[in-house]
Amino acid sequence: MKYKSTRGQVAGLSFSDALLMGLASDEGLLVPETIPDIRPDLDRWRDLTFVELAQALIPKFIDDIDPTTLHGLIADSYATFNHDDVVALQQLDGITVLELFHGPTLAFKDVALQLLGKLFEHVLGERGQRLNILGATSGDTGSAAIDGVRGQKNIDIFIMYPKGRVSPLQEMQMTTVDDDNVHCIELEGSFDDCQNIMKTVFADAQYKSTYQLGAVNSVNWARVLAQIVYYGYASLRSSAGAAFCVPTGNFGNVFAAYLAQRMGFPIAHLLVATNDNDILARFFATGTYARGEVHQTLSPAMDIQVASNFERFLYYHFEQDSDRLVAFMQEFAANGAASIGAPPDTQLMSSVAVNREQTLAAMHEVNTQFGYVLDPHTAVGYHAARNHLDHRETPTDIVVVATAHPAKFPEAVEEATGSEPTHPTLEALKGLTMHRQALPCDIDAVKTYLVEQLRSEPRA
Repeated sequence: MKYKSTRGQVAGLSFSDALLMGLASDEGLLVPETIPDIRPDLDRWRDLTFVELAQALIPKFIDDIDPTTLHGLIADSYATFNHDDVVALQQLDGITVLELFHGPTLAFKDVALQLLGKLFEHVLGERGQRLNILGATSGDTGSAAIDGVRGQKNIDIFIMYPKGRVSPLQEMQMTTVDDDNVHCIELEGSFDDCQNIMKTVFADAQYKSTYQLGAVNSVNWARVLAQIVYYGYASLRSSAGAAFCVPTGNFGNVFAAYLAQRMGFPIAHLLVATNDNDILARFFATGTYARGEVHQTLSPAMDIQVASNFERFLYYHFEQDSDRLVAFMQEFAANGAASIGAPPDTQLMSSVAVNREQTLAAMHEVNTQFGYVLDPHTAVGYHAARNHLDHRETPTDIVVVATAHPAKFPEAVEEATGSEPTHPTLEALKGLTMHRQALPCDIDAVKTYLVEQLRSEPRA
């Protein structure tokens, strides 16, 4: 399997090269040159555990790591999860909740980032190289990425997050890690500002090469690859296929579901659930992708107006026409808006925005009816699924993707339910020293700080 860029100037990369490149050198996103057809495998995959399915599926995209070694890396990645089968399925009346928060940082991103950390460690060790990771987070990516690579001798990780726009517990999960290779940067501005700085730094080819920069955000293909597994896992446990509702900010999670469907897993529909930051909902309604003001909401990981993984979806929507994609992205960069000409076909994928009141109402309803607690991101998905997907019209199971443990958002949960959730992992953080560097929202400030903190001299 080889990898290419959505923007057409990079192709023929091995998986390991794609892993370390992160963002493509032509500023596009890396995708596989072909998408495997797994329909002949479905019957024998149906009863596999999560780890077994990962060990069967992931090698279809990775052929430059010894299969036995790769199987071991996958098994090791999920050994720290506190559920017997890594992820869990909870039935709430006519809706199934796919719990993805049983990893070490209690967020769905652990599923990908625990594996990403193991892959980085293996490939860098084999090549005798080091990597300096630069990432941006709206909440959960930062702590999950840090946990995946903390203490590794051949990696330094720099995570930018917007000041005052992640939850206090999310900030503690990042900043209380005291390993020497972990650096947290608190930036003035929004997550979109952090993400723009990250992409601009990566676009500086000389700087990226000199300081061996790599990515853990969902721009890194390996993140998306790992996430495909749980959509396959859940769809194969559905008697009639599945319609997934995915709370979405950066589009990486739902793009993994889109690829799972293209591979042949029994997925009938994907509902993209957004909060008041509704750029995706507006796109699917109008065909116009238009930047808006970033709103602070109860679901901060979704407080995003420029979804970085959306480029991958557009690439396939444009039938892999890189020239058309580049023209679209250039128009969006110049004007803050671009159009595909008409609303896209919503038979497979549609989108809806959910506001604060609807989010709180969903949390209250589920807690009252089922004694089950939703975090605010999952509540966005639950409300969207309950009100915009009807299993009576299509013979499919409705699955809501639960992205975080509710204890990560105690204020919102208490407002909705009257009770504050807790978790031992988070309680243990209270009182620990926080390590962070406050910086202005300035590209040069970030570049300078990164260079100052590196433990070894940069190599050209």
